[in-house]
Amino acid sequence: MSIRRTSLISYNQRRVARWYFGGVASSIAALITHPLDLMKVLVQTQVDKLSLMATTRKIVREQGVLALYNGISASLMRQYTYTLARFGIYTFGAGVVDTSTMARKTMLAAVAGGIGGYVGAPADLINVRLQNDVKLPVEKRRNYKHAIDGLVRITQEEGWRSLFNGSSMTALRGMFMTVGQIAFYEQSKGTLIQMGMPQNMGTYIVASVISAGSATTLTQPIDVVKTRRMNARPGEYRNLADVFIQTSKEGPLAFFKGFIPSLTRLMPHTVMLFVFLEYLRTHFGYLPEPKKTGHRHVDRYRDEEPKD
Repeated sequence: MSIRRTSLISYNQRRVARWYFGGVASSIAALITHPLDLMKVLVQTQVDKLSLMATTRKIVREQGVLALYNGISASLMRQYTYTLARFGIYTFGAGVVDTSTMARKTMLAAVAGGIGGYVGAPADLINVRLQNDVKLPVEKRRNYKHAIDGLVRITQEEGWRSLFNGSSMTALRGMFMTVGQIAFYEQSKGTLIQMGMPQNMGTYIVASVISAGSATTLTQPIDVVKTRRMNARPGEYRNLADVFIQTSKEGPLAFFKGFIPSLTRLMPHTVMLFVFLEYLRTHFGYLPEPKKTGHRHVDRYRDEEPKD
């Protein structure tokens, strides 16, 4: 019995993504979702209890619509460091090791995410600072012109080690994020296809929604602590443990502050990321040599053609 395919996009399911496709796809998605990412950071770091919509209206009213794209250069730099590294490592790893089980996918994704977190730590730091500038009084803003200016000024004013402030949290978050996104996406997509869903964009979107929900739940407590640590002024927190302690004094829900904005931002970003990634893979990927594994499986990088 053959599986019907739709004509939304022409697929070649045996093609494999090239190592840099993740960074390219993520950068396209970031251009669309950046305003939501900005609002997430502001909600997490604000003292006033303003809602997502109230925060958005305040920024637009005071600084204009273009303020919603404050820090876009750092966001793109982050995609081409952090995201490119973790997707690239996972893509390479999936070509040489067996990823037929969820446990194997999780292990590979955790390693890729941890390394990617360290690679992208400077870009992540500048991204948070640029985004947070819009809510600060004029006299307290850092006023980085763009991501490169931020790199230079932090190195000159605070020392190059400051570029890696919160890098351990970035790496930890990268591990959980990559597990939530890539491992859950591949496992969900494979399970949905085995249940009889066709190999088309609808199935990929459902799988990406599942992965976005998983990633947000896994990373939100880490994201809150990381954002506060990276945005802190010198001496505001003694160490990472102090960030946890000070945050916990606000109550358990403080660790999930900004959960809805995070999910609202991550959901469309993840869906678009995998939509663009699947498009790049099926149109510009390459046909690999068969990978020897002990299991027959279906994943994002090695889908089998439906058989009659």
